[in-house]
Amino acid sequence: MNTPTRRGACPALSAPMLTGDGLLIRLSPASGGVSPKQLIGLCESASAHGNGIVEVTARGSFQFRGFSDDSARRFAEDVETLGVEVRTGVPIDASPLSGLDPVEIAHPRSLVRRIAAGIAAAGLTERLGPKVSVVVDGGGSISLDEILADVRLTAAPQAGCWDVAIAGDARRATPLGRFGEDEAVSAALEVLAAIASRGLEGRARDLLAEDLPRIHSFAPRRDIRGAQEFTPLPLTDGRIALPLALAFGHAESAKLASLATAAQAHGVADIRPAPDRTLLVLCPSQDAANGMRETAAGLGFVTDANDIRRTIAACPGAPACASGKIAAREIAHELAAVAAETGPAGTSIHISGCAKGCARTPAADITVVGGENGVGLVVNGTPRAEPLAYRTADRLAPAIAEVAANLHARSPGFESPELRHALAALWRSERPQTESRQGTE
Repeated sequence: MNTPTRRGACPALSAPMLTGDGLLIRLSPASGGVSPKQLIGLCESASAHGNGIVEVTARGSFQFRGFSDDSARRFAEDVETLGVEVRTGVPIDASPLSGLDPVEIAHPRSLVRRIAAGIAAAGLTERLGPKVSVVVDGGGSISLDEILADVRLTAAPQAGCWDVAIAGDARRATPLGRFGEDEAVSAALEVLAAIASRGLEGRARDLLAEDLPRIHSFAPRRDIRGAQEFTPLPLTDGRIALPLALAFGHAESAKLASLATAAQAHGVADIRPAPDRTLLVLCPSQDAANGMRETAAGLGFVTDANDIRRTIAACPGAPACASGKIAAREIAHELAAVAAETGPAGTSIHISGCAKGCARTPAADITVVGGENGVGLVVNGTPRAEPLAYRTADRLAPAIAEVAANLHARSPGFESPELRHALAALWRSERPQTESRQGTE
């Protein structure tokens, strides 16, 4: 068995990462998606060689779990046999619908190719750490605003221009300026070279003013779009992109294979992983999209924008992740059942096994984080923030639902001392009011 990798490593097909349930493999199709036949093959291989759990990450990659050294090699052989070309090198993320999206401002694929070629020509691939990444956002229906990146290029309303920013998501990244396409590519490569000069631990957030390319006129900050609309999208080639979410980002391989089998029967040729733990099924007709949506709902996938599971983010947690202190996904499933009846709609909840917060980047209305001091409660923050209070791991689902209900009912503002004190006191209680009421009915 491989020794645990250092924090910050990325689990590629050629370099799996050790977690609590074995080796983890992340896979991004170079073409953007896979055929139903290929997805069925991946699911069968994941079940035969791993633990049969398939995930879609927040950035829109496939992830497979539970391998040993030998079984990981067999899985990699199956990937090659299936003809799935895997993206390698520095991650350069663009919309999975680029070139097909009718509302896209500019096609990002040219910049993606040019930046990738520039990275290779400059010999930067081996000099950049595994977490360094680039986002090229054409401004289409699929929002990339919440994806963290060292370099961000976003299509500007001005034709042929791109806004370049560094170190963060769309809300927090520092803008360098608005550039023409050639200058934008050069600026991105300059930033990456500056990061590489700081060694494998270097990131864009570490750069100083003198490291940066010459700044042009500062680009205005845009409105942040957040997650994509969870509705079918007609594409420029006549197909319809049907979004389906994996509940809390994971599914059993058998159910995903059943979904792919149904897609094959409906004439689907392309299934693409997308940001926000979503699959985009590119359906040939509206009838096919309707049929796929019905099948997906029956298999337990999220098909409705108002599904409570869309507002709950959860990492694998313990025991799947070696860092996890709580069984985050198990708690999430319990919470979804409770919150469907008692929880307020629209409250964002993040259940994190540890302070790394892998499941969600932005702050959530309510964050629950496992740690050495117990299970912490954070309001309007991330798992890295100082919790308001701690409690044991008993009866977490009803406790979270009770906090959500109180937050929604009071809503005097997240920073209200009275609210924070009340929620902290409620969180410390080992008998949530939700359960107490149920016991007296």
